[in-house]
Amino acid sequence: MYLGLDFGTSSVKGVLIDARQKIIATASAPLKVSRPQPGWSEQAPEGWWKACNIVVKTLGKMKPKAIAAVEGIGLSGQQHGATLIGKDGKALRPCILWNDARSFAECADIEAREPKARAISGNIPLAGFTAPKLVWVKKHEPKVFDKVAKVLLPKDYIRLRMTGEYASDMSDSSGTYWLDVAKRDWSEKLLAATDMSIDQMPKLYEGTDATGQLTAAVAKAWGMPKRPVVAGGGGDNAAAACGIGAVTDNSALVSIGTSGVMFVSNNTFRPNAGRAVHAFCHAVPGTWHQMGVILSAAGSLEWLAGVLGSPAPKLISKLGTKLAAPSPALMLPYLSGERTPVADAQVRGLIMGIGHEADHKSLTHAALDAVAFAFRDSLEALKDAGTEVKRVTAVGGGSKSELWLKIIATVLGVPVDLPAAGDVGGAFGAARLGLIAATGADFRKVLTAPKTARTIKPEPKARDAYEEHYRRYVKIYPAIKEIYR
Repeated sequence: MYLGLDFGTSSVKGVLIDARQKIIATASAPLKVSRPQPGWSEQAPEGWWKACNIVVKTLGKMKPKAIAAVEGIGLSGQQHGATLIGKDGKALRPCILWNDARSFAECADIEAREPKARAISGNIPLAGFTAPKLVWVKKHEPKVFDKVAKVLLPKDYIRLRMTGEYASDMSDSSGTYWLDVAKRDWSEKLLAATDMSIDQMPKLYEGTDATGQLTAAVAKAWGMPKRPVVAGGGGDNAAAACGIGAVTDNSALVSIGTSGVMFVSNNTFRPNAGRAVHAFCHAVPGTWHQMGVILSAAGSLEWLAGVLGSPAPKLISKLGTKLAAPSPALMLPYLSGERTPVADAQVRGLIMGIGHEADHKSLTHAALDAVAFAFRDSLEALKDAGTEVKRVTAVGGGSKSELWLKIIATVLGVPVDLPAAGDVGGAFGAARLGLIAATGADFRKVLTAPKTARTIKPEPKARDAYEEHYRRYVKIYPAIKEIYR
């Protein structure tokens, strides 16, 4: 048996699979996000650990024999979070999360100190990345900065609690802005630009490697007498890609979660920092990936649901499943800034084209359209980096909406596949990595694509109207960006 644990922003999810990769049981536990100031986003690391224990013990109650037979565990997690660890192995402060925008000014500080930063990392520094957060901490919380013995990403803090090891994988570490992504190693120059050292970094592994075993105490508490090995795992999107077999060149997925991701696997390193494409290591050896990232995908719809006082699924259901044209309203989904292609942490979203006839339906439709347009922006940026996307697989909570998938397929101009296994996500991919770490199996034979349940094709009759609307959409940001400076 093999266990996958995915540490997201809103919950911890667990998936238990057998040697044939059949899902035996699933469980989840919620997490809370703290926003002490506008643009800030934090979580208490202890909350992750408590939720992790709830998930594992819930699975143990459901399937005690299966839990006792676990031999490998894989970890998937939200990227970029700065979890600062003191000499005693405890967190020094709440973790600063991926969607925290406070350190936008510090990105310029890093490039001023290391002019070759983009060439080394293959990426543009962004406020969400880990390195700028440490520069911010040094400026504003110097006493905390002086006590930092290690910096860990969220899932790697859990690894520490599970195994006692300071370790991370290549895919998650790519999002720190301390990694030389092409060389798959820490960069002393990027570390020096933030007054950090290699000694403060965890040891690097491939996502398929074993990084340690459960401690005897944790194994006993979890009912796992075999003391399973813990795989390197991956960042949430890389792990999700492992879950759907997107590990070969040009295989692609769109993840429609709180944030949105256009993900493409690459057999070579293909950066495009100029348009804020994320070019990272994949969770498997000798492979990289590109991502276009939307900070508020389903998050935009959830925000609108809160404003309108109606649950998001109910709002979408009122639109039906037929697609004829875009909403007359036009939304820019930059609620907490945006990454690809504008790399702007200060800009905010808007809704325009509202008339007296505007209602819940038109506003909901505008939100769905906006996320599809943001995915199109990412697709165009990936094309500029030499990547061709012919079809995508949809994952995440948003993939449950047939209408939304029709809009995305139409705007992107490519078919969207839905896996037969449902929304497998990062936890399933992590479980697969745990299997590989425990057995030494060839990742190419394990990380295969699931059967396709159905394919959503572009709607030809709506294509021209959406192309026209997209041309309007791309003009909004250049027109408003200076307002937020």
